[in-house]
Amino acid sequence: MGDVVRAPWDAYFVTGYDTCSEVLRGRNWLAPDFAWQERQADTERWEAVATQEMTKTLSRLNAPEHTCQRRSLGNLFDRSTIARLTPQVEEHVTRLLDELADKMRWGEADFVSTVSEQLPISTIGSWLGIPPGDHAHILEITHNQVHAQELLPTKSQLAVSAVATEQLRSYFTELVKQRRASPGNDVLTGWIHTWDAREPDRDAADEILYRLTMFVTIASLETTATLLSAMVDLLLKEPGRWEWLRENPGYIDAAVDEVLRYDPPIHINTRIAADDTVLAGVPIAKDSMVHVMYGAANHDPRRNADPDTFDVGRGGTHLTFGGGVHYCLGAALARLEARTLLTQLLKRFPTLRTVSPAGYASRLVFRRITSLGVTV
Repeated sequence: MGDVVRAPWDAYFVTGYDTCSEVLRGRNWLAPDFAWQERQADTERWEAVATQEMTKTLSRLNAPEHTCQRRSLGNLFDRSTIARLTPQVEEHVTRLLDELADKMRWGEADFVSTVSEQLPISTIGSWLGIPPGDHAHILEITHNQVHAQELLPTKSQLAVSAVATEQLRSYFTELVKQRRASPGNDVLTGWIHTWDAREPDRDAADEILYRLTMFVTIASLETTATLLSAMVDLLLKEPGRWEWLRENPGYIDAAVDEVLRYDPPIHINTRIAADDTVLAGVPIAKDSMVHVMYGAANHDPRRNADPDTFDVGRGGTHLTFGGGVHYCLGAALARLEARTLLTQLLKRFPTLRTVSPAGYASRLVFRRITSLGVTV
């Protein structure tokens, strides 16, 4: 239908790879922040509690506020950080696969609840100093809160998200308070020192710390869990693919990238035109919404030939981690978790197979695999 297609509402779908890349990397395309929301005629749509709260997080900020907060975080997962985290991730994977093996002794096991959802919360939880006893609670409220980030959430979904949002605020506000009282050798303690030096108002600093900690946590969970589940599902679908990858482990990173290209955890992201402009020959008025379609871009045959074929040896490209100033902070961590998990799975479970198809939540933006039965 074209690189830019009019949506049924007052917006545009952006489908082509190069056009999506242009929007993600262009400085004249902004996140839908509070300033933009206040200029809209239908302000009620943006007044939901969960929507308001997410608009305060890093993904919805524009310069200069976004620049300030992003710089305060530094390069969260640079090579040295990934090197330090690698042994921890390996330990988490080993423990979770031990649990998977125990469950499969009695037949099948649900890979999602046993492994995919547990690895990201174990990793980010230990990194931030979130007590393991709280992990299940964080997972539950994250699942509920993410409804607010859908394209067209219903009133009932927003109501569920509102409750979850209050729970997230309560939890992470208390976590910051506790870490102030008892500093540790963790990332959150370092952020506290950074923002105390930047912001003389302690309440303002704590508000920023709450938002950063909450956002980094929830951004690390749903998307990575779906990546891990989709990776196992896709690699087990075609007979012989799992065995081939066991014999050719040098393609593990390529396999992870092909999963990211083929079925990205996030399918849609929204940007706003900063000025009147023309995109792929289509006039776009200032303040218009454009929806970047990651899945469509990754399947653009002009960028990836035969895009609907899952091919580990493709060596293709994708936009799944975004681009520009909003490029995914946790991309390197997600790759580490996926690579570590797949490496151990191939070694420990050479005859792994699925016994039931992957179950998906009913969502448009954030893909979530809810179940995946496996056995050996």
